[in-house]
Parts: sequence; C-alpha cells; structure tokens
Amino acid sequence: MTIASDNARRSASHLYRTMRDFVQSMDDTLPGKFEITKEGIVHDMMSPGGPHEVTAAHISRRLERVMPDELLAHTGTPDVEDEPEGIMRHPDVMVIAWTDLDVEGSIDPRALVAAIEVVSKSNPDNDWVTKMRDYPLIGIPTYVIFDPRTGTGAVLSEIHRTPEGLRYATRKDFVYGEDVTIAEWTISTKNLPRYEDKRES
Repeated sequence: MTIASDNARRSASHLYRTMRDFVQSMDDTLPGKFEITKEGIVHDMMSPGGPHEVTAAHISRRLERVMPDELLAHTGTPDVEDEPEGIMRHPDVMVIAWTDLDVEGSIDPRALVAAIEVVSKSNPDNDWVTKMRDYPLIGIPTYVIFDPRTGTGAVLSEIHRTPEGLRYATRKDFVYGEDVTIAEWTISTKNLPRYEDKRES
C-alpha cells in the first residue's frame, strides 16, 4: 500500500510539473492568466486595463496608505505556488512583506497576509468557487473578493478543517460604498468601477 501511495504521489507531482511548464510557456504567448487548480489548468481571458485593473490598483493604493511600511499590496509577479497541493495561483493583489517578496521563483502562499481577487467577467467561478476552495488549502489566511459585476464582495478568513478539507470559517459580505477590513486594515470601497454591459474582463 505504501508503494502504491508513493507511486501515486510521484505521478501527481510529475503531472503538476508538466502543467506548470505548460503554463509558464504560455504566459507570454496568449492573453489572459493561466493558473493551476486542483482540477487542472484554468485560463482566465481577462483583458488588460478596464475596471478589473483599475479596481486592483485602487485597492493596492488604499491599502498601502494604511499599512506599515514593511508591507506592500503587490499587483505584479510572481505566482504563489504549493507544489505538494498541486496549486499555482496569481492573485490580483497580494498583501506581503517586502522580505517575503524578495525570493527567487514562486512565493510561498503561507507568506501572504491576504490574497485579493477582482472577479473576472469572463470566469467568475474561478474567484467565487475554485479560489475559495484552493486558498485555504495552501494556507492563505485571508481571501478577499471584489466583484465589479455586482458591486459586492466578501472577506473570508479563519481557516479550519472540515470533512471536505481546509475551508474558511468566516465570511463577511460587503457592498461597494462600505468600508471593508482586510486583515488588520480598513479601506473604503467607494468609487470603485463597475463592469458595463459591453464585454469586459
């Protein structure tokens, strides 16, 4: 039984590394964002600019006004990765210490204070379903969702064990215009852009 289990782990690890190599080869080739979930590769066809990027920039700036200098609300690369879980994600905004960002390769997701996602119009389930499942599995203590489709969002925290695996125990919903607390810091959600009827990411 141990041999079979070891073989299964090696097979899963090999599959994950194959997917990761593919994702990294596609990053500069096709538009959008490639990530690896428990089910496999997801391709989010977000477009550059527009409400998605503006929202991420507003959140980053508002957080950095109230956080201590040793932290930043980072909107760039690299990915966060947990190879044993077979998950590689790229949050729209990562709250992280400068020292934890200064690494080669992917970031350990457990180094994040919070991960923030702006819901993509093209694939909202990626943020509301699969990341809500994946982020507690890889140890991100706080996950925040901003949804420009509806002008609403949610803060998820307090990872706990359930029969289905690690999940967030606490969810606090908000609507645009209210203040929202992310980890220890409160920011306004006023004047965040919304998606229009035309196709936006």
